[in-house]
Amino acid sequence: MARGCSVLGAGGGGDTYTSLLAARHAIERFGPVRLVDLDNLPDDALIMPCGGIGAPVVSIEKLGTGEEGRWLRDGLEQARQGRVAALMAGEIGGANGMQPINWAAHIGLPVVDADGMGRAFPEIPQVTMEIAGISASPAVLADERGNRLAITAADGAWMERIERTLSVEFGGRASGTEYSLTAAEARTATVRDSVTLAIRIGEAMAAAEEPLDALRESVGARVLVTGKLTDVERRVTGGFVRGRVEVGGLGEHRGRTVVLEIQNENLVALDGDRVLASVPDIITVLDSETAEAIHTERLRYGQRVSVAAFPCDPIWRSPRGLALAGPRSFGYDFDYVPIEELAA
Repeated sequence: MARGCSVLGAGGGGDTYTSLLAARHAIERFGPVRLVDLDNLPDDALIMPCGGIGAPVVSIEKLGTGEEGRWLRDGLEQARQGRVAALMAGEIGGANGMQPINWAAHIGLPVVDADGMGRAFPEIPQVTMEIAGISASPAVLADERGNRLAITAADGAWMERIERTLSVEFGGRASGTEYSLTAAEARTATVRDSVTLAIRIGEAMAAAEEPLDALRESVGARVLVTGKLTDVERRVTGGFVRGRVEVGGLGEHRGRTVVLEIQNENLVALDGDRVLASVPDIITVLDSETAEAIHTERLRYGQRVSVAAFPCDPIWRSPRGLALAGPRSFGYDFDYVPIEELAA
């Protein structure tokens, strides 16, 4: 599952190495976590989307205690005057896809087979629940010290501004829950079966002699370039990791230079002025030797990599999805074109 979450994260969502260790440790201490389908929960069951907010690079050293999920659950139950029935990943990408397992083990709750993105995005309102009209409020934000705040914001954009600022004050990273919803709402307002998808991707790549071939078969991935990282620019600012990397092509791609532009996640892949792939489709960087996805905070000069792209969940290709998470929402002056057409 961790391998699949890394692939789906488009370079973001936080590094899965530490979150995998935390989830394993929690399961050893408290027992297995049950994965449930939304159809098997009562209509009024309260689902708690959850995860980390802040610059992913901070989470490599700022690990948390495992109790954050309990503090979020307690705060949400107080705000909504109801019992939380299950946890859900706010985003399946990266460590945020794994984090609910750690927290669910601590508090004895199941995790639902769904999430709010089908990948990772940098901003709080870039979730399918926002598209469906679910309110971001009430939200709860906590840090590893036990600081906990309940937040009511005017809308998702204000929730992003408030929580991003607070996460910086918390040391660059915080844990949060927003867009809580019932199981009945979640059946049509989330990306279904995304935990199963992450597991399926990870299993296929682990079993294959050629993991890239397995990725092509499982999600329709297309390799944009295989080569060497020749330049890496990265900085942490405003609660995000921002930057760009250059990949100099080798072998059949010799002579091609592909630039990836980053805001926590890989947003666009460019060959000069030509767009090779862009959000909301998923661009992932894989180690050429191990085929493990490399998160943006771990990209280093000289690494041999393959850059692959594959289609996002169809909801993001809708007019409302593109308005929320298409290239123009990130300030790019071009319209979204599906990876299937760009790579044709």
